[in-house]
Amino acid sequence: MTEAVQTRPGGRSARVRAAVHRAVEELAAAGPAEALTIPAVAARAGVHPTTVYRRWGSVGQLLADAATSRFSGNVVVPDTGSLAGDLERWMDDVATDLADPDVLALMRATIGSGPDGGCACAVDRHEQLGAIIEREQARGGKVPELERAVDMLLGPLYYRAIFAGQPASGEWARGLVAALLAG
Repeated sequence: MTEAVQTRPGGRSARVRAAVHRAVEELAAAGPAEALTIPAVAARAGVHPTTVYRRWGSVGQLLADAATSRFSGNVVVPDTGSLAGDLERWMDDVATDLADPDVLALMRATIGSGPDGGCACAVDRHEQLGAIIEREQARGGKVPELERAVDMLLGPLYYRAIFAGQPASGEWARGLVAALLAG
């Protein structure tokens, strides 16, 4: 019979997870992705490597968990009363987040860690954008299709930050909103 493993929300488990996530972020920001190994993360976090291997299993899983934790909830979905206002404020916040070199280092390392890496960096943004669109739809406003909004707003923003090395200004990001809403 298989027993479900339960994790404690607080206590030692939470402290270890926080220390390991902090170590991952610091190592990603400090140097090349190749230096981000489980033994290096464990040493920096002050835990035994076996603890890290047991909980995460691989560097890819560890990066995905750290990225999911880091990118969940750090940008608030605004409610300005209009779709344009909500999207402009949200895009400005996302652009600011993507301009942080430590955020970019973690994203690049996570994306490079395997096929699930990109999802760990973007799933929360998709949910936030979906919430903005759903709220406008509930107000009775005309809304773009979610996938079109993702392609027109997040695609260029993430591409510019991650691959071109030119994080977008808030003004540039708001221009993407204007283009989306213009049709």
